[in-house]
Parts: sequence; structure tokens; C-alpha cells
Amino acid sequence: MTIDPPRELDWAERWNRVFTVLAVEPRREIIRSLLDEPRERRLPLPEAAESPNQSMESETFALQLRHHHLPTLTDAGYIRWESDPFCVQRGPNFEEPAFFIEAVLGSKDKIPTSLINNCKILQEMTGTGTD
Repeated sequence: MTIDPPRELDWAERWNRVFTVLAVEPRREIIRSLLDEPRERRLPLPEAAESPNQSMESETFALQLRHHHLPTLTDAGYIRWESDPFCVQRGPNFEEPAFFIEAVLGSKDKIPTSLINNCKILQEMTGTGTD
């Protein structure tokens, strides 16, 4: 049995893309913010991308969102965004990154302590905060 290279490449690209997208916190936060929202609901930015783990001046953060994070998410089909008003909503491929975020959130009791340490979001979720 032979494997069709284009299909194999498409499969590998999809997996690589989802992990690349989720490798950066603002993009994870956008996906997490949209999880419980209906497909048509728009969330305001930069609020939907903010995290207690980040401390960044709002204008700088918005600029990074517009020029880096939002295009990356949009190119993958994970979100749609608008600049006026500055907002985000689910895209046609949203379920791909959502699957991974939901899997992590659903197994929060199994997350290794080394991944919880210094992450305010996971500390809050697991009740292990030191504040």
C-alpha cells in the first residue's frame, strides 16, 4: 500500500500549523476566549488576547496582534477579525485549535506541575496559585 504524498503533506501541514499557532500565548488566549462563544459572536480586542501572564503596553500589544498574531490565526482559518471595531470571531477551521485547548482544559488535574509553575492561568484553573 502506498501513501499519497500530497495527502500526507496536507495532514502533516495541518498538524504542524495547529502546534505552531498554539505555541504563542496571545493566540492561545484568543482561541480560549472564543471557546464558549457562538460562531457569530465577536469579542473585543485586545481584551480577548490578554492574559495575566503578560504585561505589555496596550498599544504595543495591539500592534503585535494586528501584524503578527491575527494574520497567523486568519491564514489558518482559525479566526476572522476586523480592525474597526477591533474584534475577533471564530473562523471556519476553529475546531482544530479548539480541540487542543479543550483537551488541556478538560484534563487540568493531569497537567504536570512543571507546566503550572509560573502560569497564572493554569494556577487559577487548578487552584494551585501561590498568591
